[in-house]
Amino acid sequence: MDSMYNVTDAFTMVHPVTLSKGKNAQVWDTDGKRYIDFVGGIGVLNFGHCHPHIVDAIVEQSQNLIHYAYNAAGHLPYQTLMPRLCDLIPIEGELAGMLTNCGAEATENAIKIARIKTGRVGVIAFDGGFHGRTLAAVNLNGKVAPYKRGLGPLAGSVYHIPFPSPDNGISDQYAIDALSRLCEVETDINNIGAIIAEPVQGEGGFQLMSPKFAQYLRKFCDDNGILLIMDEIQSGFGRTGIPFAFKHLGIEPDMILLGKSIAGGLPLGAVIGKSSVMNDLPKGSLGGTYSGNPVACAAANATLDIMSEDTVWVSAKHYQQTIKTTIEQWQQEGLTPWLHGLTGIGAMRGIELRHPYHGTHPSVMAYILAEGRKQGLLLMPSGKYRHIIRLLPPVTIEPETLQEGLTILKGILASIPDELPS
Repeated sequence: MDSMYNVTDAFTMVHPVTLSKGKNAQVWDTDGKRYIDFVGGIGVLNFGHCHPHIVDAIVEQSQNLIHYAYNAAGHLPYQTLMPRLCDLIPIEGELAGMLTNCGAEATENAIKIARIKTGRVGVIAFDGGFHGRTLAAVNLNGKVAPYKRGLGPLAGSVYHIPFPSPDNGISDQYAIDALSRLCEVETDINNIGAIIAEPVQGEGGFQLMSPKFAQYLRKFCDDNGILLIMDEIQSGFGRTGIPFAFKHLGIEPDMILLGKSIAGGLPLGAVIGKSSVMNDLPKGSLGGTYSGNPVACAAANATLDIMSEDTVWVSAKHYQQTIKTTIEQWQQEGLTPWLHGLTGIGAMRGIELRHPYHGTHPSVMAYILAEGRKQGLLLMPSGKYRHIIRLLPPVTIEPETLQEGLTILKGILASIPDELPS
């Protein structure tokens, strides 16, 4: 990162450009160069840059009340948003929740709630998972580098098991056996208060949890008094083509974590759960100065308005069908031996780059990212070996813009050199 901006070099920047403007699925840098944006602020802009309804809501709210801490006094945007969120989430029974500044803070508070409600401190998470960079959340992440390096001992009683998915070849039985071994060898099951999982892993490569395993996990939690937390921070708010991805699994969690696209680009997150879990906690144990800021809440209310429109879901369906059909066609054409196929589900798709003989190679993604940027297409890597392109354009992307971006990507994939640097 350029030191002239006095920003710590601990940041890594995928694309060394400086953006100045965005509209739906397009952005422009300070030199006026246009890019098609398949990154979307890393999943924050499911409904595009500067959606006019969200912008109008932000402007109107900022002219009336920019901030008030909900711990000090209530405000209408918060009080309007929370019932709407609870009504939207497909979990039976009465729900309650709290707003946070971001997804990581939602994770932190969910773990606090699980400890208080169960009296247990242990948490089971999954290999490849990502739940945030704050000190408790980071230990839930399913890999060390770069998130846990140099931190020393972390909050204890976190255990990881393999993530079973049709996208990674890990079977339900393999994960079940790992869970059984954990309870036989690593810890007493009565120490475990929560299991946390992404229904579709984001950082892990857009991999869908096996629905059969998810149903096993739901019963396992019920049988053992464990709370099941679904992290919908990246997969929620229409990313998979439906409001929340856990519906693909045929289960209901006890708590759900929200963030990223919840407020159209403004910082906001939430923990929503069954009232029996979210209520009767110590007074003052939850909250935060900026959590549920009025302007962010207004943007989130506007996001829910957009989600009530049929046109959004028609657009999302077109997007997911186009991606699936296009990538399958490229495979049939033999575009490149590196094109292994799609991961994920619905509109939350990744393109896996895996050669039938050479496996994965770090230089392939580096080449694709650089060429895409040069040709006006911003892409985002993911996966254990940075070998999966995660596609995060808005689900409202115009068909012609989507086609233009895919045409650029097709040319780049077809041009991957035979000889790659080591």
